[in-house]
Amino acid sequence: MTTTRRTVLVGSATVATGALAGVPAAQALTQPAPRQRPTVVLTHGAFADASGWNGVAARLIRDGYPVIAPPNPLRGVAADSAYLASILATLSGPLVLAAHSYGGIVVTNAATGNANVKALVYVAAFVPDQGETLLGLQTKYPGSKLDETALDIRPYGGGVDGYIKKDVFRDVFAGDLPRAATDLMWASQRPSDVRTLQEPSGAPAWRSIPSWYLVARNDNVLPAAAQRFMAQRAGARTVEASASHVAMIAQPVATAELIKRAAG
Repeated sequence: MTTTRRTVLVGSATVATGALAGVPAAQALTQPAPRQRPTVVLTHGAFADASGWNGVAARLIRDGYPVIAPPNPLRGVAADSAYLASILATLSGPLVLAAHSYGGIVVTNAATGNANVKALVYVAAFVPDQGETLLGLQTKYPGSKLDETALDIRPYGGGVDGYIKKDVFRDVFAGDLPRAATDLMWASQRPSDVRTLQEPSGAPAWRSIPSWYLVARNDNVLPAAAQRFMAQRAGARTVEASASHVAMIAQPVATAELIKRAAG
């Protein structure tokens, strides 16, 4: 065999071997990178704290979603929204914000202008337009049992807090939970400054961010009719559940599934 022929054979073998060795690498290059799961931010409302999301958070974490449930100060719409916005600014990557009750007003304002927020999920929550108030939306339709007679008013250094009275707490707030659970919820409830009731909301994030809504049919705080009105106005993908105001506690599976649907 001539030197030239040996060189051609060796070169061909080298090319073939390199091609075979390169197949997995080439395939790896053509495979799309795994999609990053969004961080789910859970925001509670008044008379509650972040532990109300525990049943939902446990399911999301089990399914591989990063989850954060920061405290909502409950001091005022502008102040609470600014606080949440400052937390969102520390989070990288896509975000899904889920909110309950008054927390809906907070995320509606805090998400405005944040390009990382890809979806908003409202659970028996307020979805205000600019200039609207919590009290205005709560009383837009009949049926709410949360009025001044249901509240204990307690002044503090910077204002006045409202607490739901013990004798009506379960009926108003969480009628589908065991009384032993609602007794603990009453004892540990976090009050909201009553000024939040009439503080106007700002530019709503739902005008530019896709939204989802879980309507609680048996809600004695925010009537289901008001929830349906706000969800429809926002163009939210809507599901309904037979639940009290604390739908995320009473129906954690349905709530978690809706959040995962919003996360894509």
